[in-house]
Amino acid sequence: MFKPIFSITPQIANCLINLEKLKLEIQNLPINPIILKSLRETARLQTIHYSTYIEGNRLTIEQVEELIKMGSAFPKDSNSEQKRDEKEILGYYAALEQVKTLSNINKPLTTQNLQFIHALVMGAGKTNIKPTSYRDTQNAIYDGATKKIVYLPPEAKDVPLLISNLIDWINFAEKENLPCPLRAAISHYQFTTIHPYFDGNGRTARIIATIILHRGGYDLKGLYSLEEYYAKNLNTYYEALSVGPSHNYYMGREESDITAWISYFCQGMIESFEKVKTYALIEYNKGHEDKSKTLRELDAQQQAFLSVFQKRKVITTKDIESFFGISTRSARNLCNKWSKTNFIVIKSTAKKSRTYELNPELDKKLF
Repeated sequence: MFKPIFSITPQIANCLINLEKLKLEIQNLPINPIILKSLRETARLQTIHYSTYIEGNRLTIEQVEELIKMGSAFPKDSNSEQKRDEKEILGYYAALEQVKTLSNINKPLTTQNLQFIHALVMGAGKTNIKPTSYRDTQNAIYDGATKKIVYLPPEAKDVPLLISNLIDWINFAEKENLPCPLRAAISHYQFTTIHPYFDGNGRTARIIATIILHRGGYDLKGLYSLEEYYAKNLNTYYEALSVGPSHNYYMGREESDITAWISYFCQGMIESFEKVKTYALIEYNKGHEDKSKTLRELDAQQQAFLSVFQKRKVITTKDIESFFGISTRSARNLCNKWSKTNFIVIKSTAKKSRTYELNPELDKKLF
């Protein structure tokens, strides 16, 4: 079995403690569904944009959004490079859509899962695809400027066993309750180190890490993007992944201590979680400001009766009669008054059982 070499330093231990604290704080924030949806969509766009940006994709986050919504970010006569960028975005989006399915902790991860994720990453948005086979010859990573080899991965013949060992370790570590951020960090590192494909290794590794985080309860409602942390300083990201005394996998890389990488990864989670907390609080406070302004526009009786709408969506004149202790006639008059001022709207027009509901616009602002 794959046996990663690392130690839990005081810094890593402190990160793990703070991550648990932040996770609970964010989970307990009273974020309404509209804000939650907005934050989640933003995080997803950032994840797609930054993960492909790391690999050289040139689409802006606005173009990524346009592409996902409309199916194209460029005119039909776009050049080959633009088409390639679009295909990368669509492929990564399709792979992200599988995260929820593969996050089912009742099913262990398999090598086929990893191969399927890679197939989606490289599939330009197609979903009816088969898991991709590993590379069959040697590959290498070169420095873009000097063209020198910066990393020589293991030979193709060793890849199947190395990936199988990694999968066994992921499932073993999950059963042994190794802290989830450590499992995700180590899996990310080892997949990129094995480099089982000619292309798409980094994107696949980042999605694998995301799946593991989701399986361990660190999905955070889908509100954060670690990819932005990596993309902020690509040199630091690559340096953190470059561990060992040699560029050759067989000359020390496979036996290297990866504590520094794990520390870098956990610190990225802290930064990402802190950012989510800040954004969520800003949006929450905006909602409170809007709510206060709306409440000031209501009269005292309307403000008081909102407590009834908190319990039920539909009310009758009898509810008003009972709440204020007034006559049936007074309750009907109050209903007419509230209808004219758009505080309530008629839900059912039946004469004997006419019902009302809070104006949908008010409901959206207040609840």
